[in-house]
Amino acid sequence: MSTSALDALPPLRDVIADHGLRATKALGQNFLLDLNLTRKIARAAGPLDGVHVLEVGPGPGGLTRALLLEGASRVTAIEKDARCLEALSQIAAAADGRLNVVEGDALECDHRALMQAAGDAPCRIVANLPYNVATPLLTGWLAAEPWPAWFDRMVLMFQREVAERIVAKPGDAAYGRLAVLAGWRSHARIVFDVPPQAFTPPPKVVSSVVQLVPKPIEHPCRLKALETVTRAAFGQRRKMLRQSLKPIFPDPALVLREAGIDETARAETVSIEGFAALARALGT
Repeated sequence: MSTSALDALPPLRDVIADHGLRATKALGQNFLLDLNLTRKIARAAGPLDGVHVLEVGPGPGGLTRALLLEGASRVTAIEKDARCLEALSQIAAAADGRLNVVEGDALECDHRALMQAAGDAPCRIVANLPYNVATPLLTGWLAAEPWPAWFDRMVLMFQREVAERIVAKPGDAAYGRLAVLAGWRSHARIVFDVPPQAFTPPPKVVSSVVQLVPKPIEHPCRLKALETVTRAAFGQRRKMLRQSLKPIFPDPALVLREAGIDETARAETVSIEGFAALARALGT
């Protein structure tokens, strides 16, 4: 596969200057301009030959270029900021039909439908997510039905604080609803950190690249029930579960005993298996 046309594209700093692409806080934008770094992120998604990649928030296209250069058979990039479309169209022109740019709000798009053009090709989500929509996008992907999902892997950039919440284990200070959902449906790990100075403009926090690989459900329960239980439990995380679960169970102490959980336990100490057992007891 020839990459000469992609390699011949102007440096991203020039692209940003030419198109006046100042990152905006309202859109949660922080652009990555170092192609060595964006290719490192792309490689974290594994071999991309024959893979259809979904990217959200490509901005001027730094990661987009990297995904194409690393061999993705096709990239579908969803961009809300109309200012970026011309810059992305230049990449599309150099990509031999491998880049499909979709103008729209990723929170409102049917991602699975967009990726159906891949046919039987594996689908993967790789993105430097806009900070202000990163968590709702992730929870939406983790809540996909049926499961395992339509994608075989996610490699996503988050603020370090959010990344720690995704990979946290019972007993960790960051353990909460997001960790339960991520751990219930995937193997999640932080791959590497990215310092603020790697971005334009530099954010005030360190960022982390997180890899999530969907896995078969080990502790079956209904997703809606799990969400209800974790919302109640972590909504009052300083309280014992026998208190915090009263709004959803007539006799929380009995339910906790039957689930094998100490009724004086607090939410941050309960395993995913324990929450799944509570969700099954709720049954809805």
